[in-house]
Amino acid sequence: MFDVIIIGAGPIGLACGIEAQKKSLSYLIIDKGCLVNSIYNYPLNMTFFSTSDKLEIGDVPFISHGAKPNRFEALEYYRRVASHYDLNVKLYEKVEKIEKDSTSIKVVTEKGEYLGKSIVLSTGFYDFPYMMNVEGEDLPKVKHYYDEPHPYYKQNLIVVGAANSAVDVALETYRKGANVTMVVRESGILDSVKYWVKPDIENRIKEGSIKAYFNSNITKIEEDKVHIQTPEGPKTLDNDFVLAMTGYEPNFSLMESIGIQFQEDEFHTPVYNQETNESNVQGVYLAGVVCGGLKTNKWFIENSRVHAKNIINHICS
Repeated sequence: MFDVIIIGAGPIGLACGIEAQKKSLSYLIIDKGCLVNSIYNYPLNMTFFSTSDKLEIGDVPFISHGAKPNRFEALEYYRRVASHYDLNVKLYEKVEKIEKDSTSIKVVTEKGEYLGKSIVLSTGFYDFPYMMNVEGEDLPKVKHYYDEPHPYYKQNLIVVGAANSAVDVALETYRKGANVTMVVRESGILDSVKYWVKPDIENRIKEGSIKAYFNSNITKIEEDKVHIQTPEGPKTLDNDFVLAMTGYEPNFSLMESIGIQFQEDEFHTPVYNQETNESNVQGVYLAGVVCGGLKTNKWFIENSRVHAKNIINHICS
């Protein structure tokens, strides 16, 4: 019987484990992927917006070579943190269900069962992409994650979306030799796109280097073609790859399965106490980006690190 079971071995899940260890609580961290799985799945050359000190957990210094750390430095840092504290982590173990009764919470994974007095859901959102729900989306050429531009050299590439990730992918692949077309359901590039990048993508579209169809949607994907619906009518485009940068959402089904309620707002925000991070279900806590529901840009590593102390202090009270 663990004092607390933490689901999710991202930075905030690790921070919860560290705080539990400091308070001499028995704990277990479980993740369906590798350590900090979301960061691992970021683009290979990604650089964080935050400075390294804002990404620190457990009072372990994070020193990066540049003003802002990159993906490789972050992976190295969080490995070092996990090793420093010798955190009790089980990786590549997917949680299949959670069962709660009056005395304990049972976490059932594909490899075993674990009992806890309380649990923390720190599952992030990066593992659950928004699907386009169109025929052919399951083809191997359709990807919801982007790693690097090289595979798309001299390829007919469709990038779906108009937010930061889609714009970054479109620009980087174009500059590495891809024939890029953007398919955007909105009327233009979103205003939320980084201010120093937005003029770049708009100028590339204006000059014709990157083709863009606005107010448009993909209707069908085939091996060598993609069908889209545009304001001028249906069109068929030659295509080799589709990068659907459509965004991601938290694991709502897992939260719903244990009785977590949600506010009646557009972001499907889960109900929780902002001082303790305990949900409406006693002994079930939320940490990190899942606290924002569909508003996945509300909570980051730097402003949700405090969740770990909130939770563990409440468990110990």
